[in-house]
Amino acid sequence: MAVNAKKIAVYVLVVFVLYLIITDPAKAADYVQIGFEGISDAAKAVGDFMTWLANGGQ
Repeated sequence: MAVNAKKIAVYVLVVFVLYLIITDPAKAADYVQIGFEGISDAAKAVGDFMTWLANGGQ
């Protein structure tokens, strides 16, 4: 039962993304940019934390 729910959720998500891209490509591009900025900020934060640890937590 959970596998079917997961397949349905993925299908709904794909349809929504395609709908968003087709109806408003500029807004879809903004969402992608926001996502990549978030990933970049998270990676930088992890790097800063690892540097802090490597320096002895000072």
